[in-house]
Amino acid sequence: MPLLHLKNVSIAFGVHALLDHADFQIDAGERVGLIGRNGEGKSTLLKIIAGIQATDSGEVWRAPSLRLAVLEQAPELPQGASIYDAVADGLGEVGHAIAGYHHLLLEIGHGASDKKLAELGRLQQWLEAHEGWSLQQRVETVLSRLSLPGEAPVAGLSGGWQRRVTLARALVCGPDVLLLDEPTNHLDLETIAWLEEQLLQFRGALLFVTHDRAFLQKLATRIVDLDRGQLVSWPGGYADYLDKKAAALEEEARHNALFDKKLAQEEVWIRQGIKARRTRNEGRVRALKKLREERSARRTQQGRAKLDLEQAESSGKIVIEAKNVMFSYDSQPVIRDFSTTIQRGDRVGLIGPNGAGKTTLLRLLLGELEAQSGSVRQGTRLEIAYFDQLRAQLDPDQTLADAVGNGSDYLTVGGRRVHILGYLGDFLFSPARARSPIRSLSGGERNRALLARLFSQPANLLVMDEPTNDLDLETLELLEELLANYEGTLLLVSHDRAFLDNVVTSSLVFEGDGVVAEYVGGYSDWQLQRTAPRSEPAAPKPPAAEAAPQPAAPAPRKKLGYKEQRELEQLPARIAELENRQTELNALINSDGFFQQDREKVQKKLEERKCLEHELGTAYARWDELESLAG
Repeated sequence: MPLLHLKNVSIAFGVHALLDHADFQIDAGERVGLIGRNGEGKSTLLKIIAGIQATDSGEVWRAPSLRLAVLEQAPELPQGASIYDAVADGLGEVGHAIAGYHHLLLEIGHGASDKKLAELGRLQQWLEAHEGWSLQQRVETVLSRLSLPGEAPVAGLSGGWQRRVTLARALVCGPDVLLLDEPTNHLDLETIAWLEEQLLQFRGALLFVTHDRAFLQKLATRIVDLDRGQLVSWPGGYADYLDKKAAALEEEARHNALFDKKLAQEEVWIRQGIKARRTRNEGRVRALKKLREERSARRTQQGRAKLDLEQAESSGKIVIEAKNVMFSYDSQPVIRDFSTTIQRGDRVGLIGPNGAGKTTLLRLLLGELEAQSGSVRQGTRLEIAYFDQLRAQLDPDQTLADAVGNGSDYLTVGGRRVHILGYLGDFLFSPARARSPIRSLSGGERNRALLARLFSQPANLLVMDEPTNDLDLETLELLEELLANYEGTLLLVSHDRAFLDNVVTSSLVFEGDGVVAEYVGGYSDWQLQRTAPRSEPAAPKPPAAEAAPQPAAPAPRKKLGYKEQRELEQLPARIAELENRQTELNALINSDGFFQQDREKVQKKLEERKCLEHELGTAYARWDELESLAG
């Protein structure tokens, strides 16, 4: 059943057509991965579907009463609010009333004034008239399901917790379609795994943009490729898409070669001049004109980025040696009794939650921080190039050419002298783009610019902190291939599981309480070697503004036991019983004269309803959990 449909849609910015008479449809229950190069128009397409961006032409149809929600790449949460307020905000005006009612109940629990009781009565009547009780229950259920502490402040939340709150705010409206733009950016591995599990349980349709191939492979039931203004659908997962797309590109290249050969032959014929006119083959001349028009209209596949590293003289055999290194912040151990030896040619990945200390360990190994105990010794002839996740090395007021070439028109790369515009062309920057200021570049373009600058520096030790954020899949795979063949030494921080698997030879994993363990291989190898399975803690403590905890990884799926099966069978009756009692209480509290009773009796009934709402939310969450396990 189609939920929305785009027919013959076009949109262009300047002369660049992002969508060129494109068609798209998404059906109920689908999980569609949208891929394409940076700048091709993926985010624009999401905005069109969400109704934020108008099209130049074409038709956008949405099913009647379609509920659509967006999980923003950079969420904007109300900083003065609690998590409960931010989630309820997803329901608009009713959500604001629900949040107000919630806070009044909390305040009355510490003592009720006549004014507060009167305001509570007014809110109850308003919520009753606007079906607010069922929506309030939905807020409670979503908070419980996502293990969110409702009274914790939004201010100071980490990126992982912000993404969790934003997902809750999107889900609370019960969307039929959920749109996600780069949902894994800047999330650590455990949070990504948690997000995957939540989205797999979502019963609506998903349309998401991501560069994370493992995320794409796990979630997508269909891939839609935005390529040169057209939307091409490929049923199946990402691995299926790669096989089918490669075959399609080969067929396109073969067809274009035959077309160009025929065009060249016809051009030779028409240039024979007198012979061509003598034959008076006007039909052939018209056919040639049509071929020329078709060739002019054909949008050929864009060129591939050409990445090449400027190699420095080889370093010594021992690159870095660390012995019994200790480092703490405010008496909290970040690195505890850590030892390792990194040799020339090693490619080492650093894995751990955000805030665990990966950047601190890098700085210790590079000598930018001094260990509080233990020792770090660097080898000889080291030439270090550093990729900074925060792009601090790019001056926003410089042009791209000046930032990469340090003001020079020529660079020496791979032993050859190249012009800066030609070198940037290898990174898919046009001459006009190369002369643009850094501040005008998109996130993906800035990443490519930093890679261009990095690779122009002679280095035998590459240090890369989250290099894959915002890169399109093709550039990411080229970077992967380059690093896999790099003859120097690599220190890599990344939350991209496929990238780690394909690049690194060993991994340093932050396992908590300052312990950093070393494993052979990448992410998947670590998963196989680790001794203790991940477990979900009972309930997270409210995150503090200065140090928000990270979401825990999901517990492994398991089959229902006998007791759990019985619990699942009995839960609907228990929920019905609670709902009936809730209806009775609501009728009593909303009756005339209720708030004119003795204050103690009023308080007792309000407390009973509050406890009932909590119990009902817990029952709903447990039912949802057991059903997902049973399915």
